[in-house]
Amino acid sequence: MNVKVINRSKHSLPAYQTAASAGMDLRANLDEAVLLQPLERKLIGTGLFIELPVGFEAQIRPRSGLAFKYGLTVLNSPGTVDADYRGEIKVLLVNISNQPFEINDGERIAQMVIARHEQITWETTEFLSDTERGAGGYGSTGKS
Repeated sequence: MNVKVINRSKHSLPAYQTAASAGMDLRANLDEAVLLQPLERKLIGTGLFIELPVGFEAQIRPRSGLAFKYGLTVLNSPGTVDADYRGEIKVLLVNISNQPFEINDGERIAQMVIARHEQITWETTEFLSDTERGAGGYGSTGKS
């Protein structure tokens, strides 16, 4: 699939790192480093603007290494970039560690996955079909 992109960053376009990668790393596009204090959140620009086909979204997800090693994650994970959005892709990062974390220009801060989606039409009813699970919710299927 071809996706139109405007790159106003100082960095190359995101790319798949392996043949089977689902996501592409997004880089911070900063004039100066940003210090993210513990429990602080900030919106970090990427300098990228995209035009997705209708029926697709870009999901913005945490990078596992940043989450595991430094407690840095995407607060609204996964964030959604809709097909009709034309603004800059920004990443809402939060530091859930107890140590400050410095984000530098060009640092890989999140990953972007392109996914197909559907839109629904509601069909109001008074009854839903029965299932074995029924209304069993949180923890209803057991611990392991």
